[in-house]
Amino acid sequence: MSDNVQSIGYLSHSGDFSLRNNRVLGDVTQLWSDAFARAMAEQSGDDKAVATTAFPEILDQSTGEPIAGAQTLSKIVEQRACPVTDTQVRPPEPLFLPIAEFELDLLPPAAEPFSAMELIEQQRNLEFDTEWVRPTVFHAYDDSGKSPSAAPRPRPLHLPIAELEWDLAEKPAEPYDQATLVSQQRALDFDNGWARPLILQNLRQVA
Repeated sequence: MSDNVQSIGYLSHSGDFSLRNNRVLGDVTQLWSDAFARAMAEQSGDDKAVATTAFPEILDQSTGEPIAGAQTLSKIVEQRACPVTDTQVRPPEPLFLPIAEFELDLLPPAAEPFSAMELIEQQRNLEFDTEWVRPTVFHAYDDSGKSPSAAPRPRPLHLPIAELEWDLAEKPAEPYDQATLVSQQRALDFDNGWARPLILQNLRQVA
């Protein structure tokens, strides 16, 4: 297969490569390193001889052949053997927002209809408002169809006062019974005869 290879540095896609390809690949690497060193020297303006620094070759211990190409080919074959799957890119889907105009389940429940008695009561209130209250309010001071007469006499304003209206005053408290009076007297005697003098004496000592 190596006799059919025409281009320099060609790596076969199937099977192993020959000794000729290994040597050619090593020579090409050396040539490229020398050319790169000369180009760098010319660009920097150095006229001195540039020492060519060759890359260290990796050789096989048994045969002495370079194995850099074999490693490169193994990596290429390994990468080609990797499973490649296409990722399907979908366009963005529209965001679903529930709207009460279309989603009837989101609407508040319908109000219960009024009963017949409630409808009659509402109709009576409406007739009372439109036939009596509103005309009376609108024509309260309409004196166009009345003859002038004396004004009504002022009357005293009635203000209920608790001092005069005893019905508005608070009810008198019920008197204590005899047992309650005795217990209150005992508590008062204990406070005046023992608790207060003791507390005053303690305060004097502390002061």
